[in-house]
Amino acid sequence: MDIVLDGIDRRILRELQRDATIAVAELAQIVGLSQTPCWKRIKRLTDAGVIMQRVALLDRMKLDLGLVVFVSVRTSRHDQEWLDAFAGAASSLPEVVEFYRLSGDTDYLMKVLVRDIAAYDAFYRKLIATVPLSDVSSAFAMEQIKSTTALPV
Repeated sequence: MDIVLDGIDRRILRELQRDATIAVAELAQIVGLSQTPCWKRIKRLTDAGVIMQRVALLDRMKLDLGLVVFVSVRTSRHDQEWLDAFAGAASSLPEVVEFYRLSGDTDYLMKVLVRDIAAYDAFYRKLIATVPLSDVSSAFAMEQIKSTTALPV
């Protein structure tokens, strides 16, 4: 379903990205609507799939997930059967929080969150046991400069 977003819709989306628990009355006041029209817009945005879900964002450091690893994977296989097996296996590993198929020299890129190097080694062993891989390269994040879930609306 295609949806046209006006300025009020975009303000609603920005505010919900900032705090999804905001009361409709407060949100309505911020965007200059009464409650019912504001609620109807949220419902329309949800029904159209613009708002996919509302979640709690957790502090990974407080959950002892201090190591961020970007895992680059190259493969010599590019058939659908292999991709389905690899995507299913990698997606089932809870340490993988983002997973992309890329163009260029790297075929797949994963963002992995683990406690430490030993936990990454255990993850790595599970990953390479899933399907045949040509090359797996890991880059360990030294510092997080920016991280956001907010889309530029």
